[in-house]
Amino acid sequence: MRILIIGANGAAGCRIATEAEARGHTVTRAGRTRPDRGASGWVQLDAADARAVAGAAAGHDVLIGATRPRPDQEQEIEPVTQGLAEGVGTAGVRLIVVGGAGPLRVPGSGQLAIDEPQWVPPVYREAAAASVRQLVLLEATSGVDWAYLAPAALFQPGDRTGRYRTGGDSLVIAPDGTSAISMEDFAIASLDEVEAPTTRCGILSVGT
Repeated sequence: MRILIIGANGAAGCRIATEAEARGHTVTRAGRTRPDRGASGWVQLDAADARAVAGAAAGHDVLIGATRPRPDQEQEIEPVTQGLAEGVGTAGVRLIVVGGAGPLRVPGSGQLAIDEPQWVPPVYREAAAASVRQLVLLEATSGVDWAYLAPAALFQPGDRTGRYRTGGDSLVIAPDGTSAISMEDFAIASLDEVEAPTTRCGILSVGT
């Protein structure tokens, strides 16, 4: 498959790109800033620019949006999400968005993870709120085949174990009461969803 990854120089995006290439897919890496001057095959674009997104996505099978706003710039989430959605709508390709745990339901309480400090500490609340708004925008989008992949509460680089569980729109919590997923295992789940879609216009949570 031909896969365009916007945000491929980010922590999650680069691991998804590596996983995709290891599986034999043709990967186009893209983002606002080149990782270095010597990078080849890099498409420089602003994800908020729907025309640029559509142009880059043309000829691909799926676009993975792995962009995340920097701290204190969470307001960028709306134009970027709109640009991605409009771009793939024009190009006619599937959209997979790497989201956050904020909009997930907490098993047992029914509350959103963003509303429970155990899962979203106050220091991360603004980023989580941006994820909630991102999902709302996607849910209001018509004519686009999208999936929102939401990692567990603790999402960071780690080991590639090859093990993960999915929980639909609910936070994945392990038997020991933790909620975590390494970016390496999340990349596996992302490519599994690319190759064999299970979620259309909805949320797919991922955890261990």
